[in-house]
Amino acid sequence: MPAVNGKIFFVISIVIITSIFVVVVFFLKSTNTVNRLQLDQTMLKRIEYKYGLEARQRVVDWQKLIDTGKTIHEFDKLQKVNDFFNHNIVFSDDLIVWKQADYWATPCELLVKGAGDCEDYSIAKYFTLLEMGVDQTKLRITYVSMVGLNIRHMVLTYFESPHAVPLVLDNINPIIMSSKDRSDLSPVYSFNGSDLWLAKIKSSGQLVGNANQLNLWANLKQRMLEESI
Repeated sequence: MPAVNGKIFFVISIVIITSIFVVVVFFLKSTNTVNRLQLDQTMLKRIEYKYGLEARQRVVDWQKLIDTGKTIHEFDKLQKVNDFFNHNIVFSDDLIVWKQADYWATPCELLVKGAGDCEDYSIAKYFTLLEMGVDQTKLRITYVSMVGLNIRHMVLTYFESPHAVPLVLDNINPIIMSSKDRSDLSPVYSFNGSDLWLAKIKSSGQLVGNANQLNLWANLKQRMLEESI
């Protein structure tokens, strides 16, 4: 993304944030994730037939991760989920995987493909941790710029308490670190299933909206509900 300054950057940022916020909030909040990530044997057989045995095994291992991870300590949940997706998914651009400039995959779509970009990693980690019992208020999907590289990136951040310095779950740097130690990341905004905040990965940021809009990505919600892959 080309560098821009001052008022122009501010206006462009707000337009982008507003557009994506409407889509994302609807997707994250209106989709019922409870028990939606569990796939039956018919679906697993379909995955194996269409995508191969390795794809099926990734999904089976993911289901086991969710089932066995519900009772472990919360930080261990973060570690296991971060490691699982970082180890099992190959980073690849949407144009290569989906033949589209921008596509946000469901966790299951990501796993059967075995490849995705930073948005896909972050979304999959978000929904998996929700399914394992981590409260939504502790999790935010965070858009950042990579300092010195002028590249947009997405990570998942975890707040142990409302005003805590968050931990960063990243597909580029696989080590879970405090955001204060991630000087390579400059925050733009963050969101979860109900709210949107401007900037400040190193603190809670400024709350600027809530989930009261919907449209645009209704098809993505439908994919989450049906998981017809």
